[in-house]
Amino acid sequence: MQLASEPLRKLGFLTIGLFDESDPRRGHESTLEIIELGEQLGFDSAWVRHRHLQYGISSPVAVLAAASQRTDRIELGTAVIPLGWENPLRLAEDLATVDVLSGGRLNPGVSVGPPRYYDKVKKALYPDAADAEDFGYERVRRLLSFVRGEPVTDFSGTEGFEVFSDRVQPHSPGLGRRLWYGGGSLRSARWAGEHGMNLLTSSVVKAEESEDFGEIQLSHIRTFRAHHPDGDRARVSQGLVVIPTDGATREQRAKYEAYVQRRTPRTTTPQGPERVMFAPDLLGTSVQIAEQLHAHPAFREVTEVAFALPFTFDHADYVQILTDIATKLGPELGWRATL
Repeated sequence: MQLASEPLRKLGFLTIGLFDESDPRRGHESTLEIIELGEQLGFDSAWVRHRHLQYGISSPVAVLAAASQRTDRIELGTAVIPLGWENPLRLAEDLATVDVLSGGRLNPGVSVGPPRYYDKVKKALYPDAADAEDFGYERVRRLLSFVRGEPVTDFSGTEGFEVFSDRVQPHSPGLGRRLWYGGGSLRSARWAGEHGMNLLTSSVVKAEESEDFGEIQLSHIRTFRAHHPDGDRARVSQGLVVIPTDGATREQRAKYEAYVQRRTPRTTTPQGPERVMFAPDLLGTSVQIAEQLHAHPAFREVTEVAFALPFTFDHADYVQILTDIATKLGPELGWRATL
């Protein structure tokens, strides 16, 4: 078996947190229970997706605030918060608050670009400034400056009985080093590197110089590190969908196989005008998945992963998949649990 250059050091997982409209609490509780299980199994990090106007987590920062009070060790991340929906100053306050509450465990991942279906939501989101909003990298730069403690105003001091700060409060000194950019293009990878962020690579990239997913992702990682102050030591986390079947029942394996079969056609060629490439889901025993990962050119460049859980499975399926990842796949990749 061809091995990665280094053993896997950090093992994480990503969940979308779906819920039934008629019983939203149960879905959110399921997500929190999965995060608690992840800590018990020794995972290094748990990440949540962000879904607006859908039946998924619309407020990941609030969910992670709850998770921070039900866990002690596991790092908590967002993959990712689309900043087009956010005011960077207010988001900086929320992120710093949760980071303080968690004891410095928050890993916020963000991205830029216009909100999805912007023409349909802009009147509700920005009724007075829809055509003036800037959805480019400047939005990330503002968030970075606020989180890192740069002045927000030229006013500070005491006024009456109230004391004012010129920077976001609470200030969490280490949070600025734990900000991640979710990038799928060479331009994003370079920008994140130049601004000293960490890089989240996922199962979605743009086919710019190649139509081979592994080659594309590898080019993003190397471009990012080439422009990062930390060079080859700059942090990158790879996120692919992995579905180990070691502990699955016959019925679960059939469900997983049908899921992967439905999604596979989109992975063969670039999709749409932006030429989006999707990575194939990795399904099989932990030994089989490890062999595929060791042969993946981008995986061989990283020592951190946040494996994505499939979207529409049941709670019991996630328990089985996470247990297999922690007890079988992780060790196959050289990882050892932190308990």
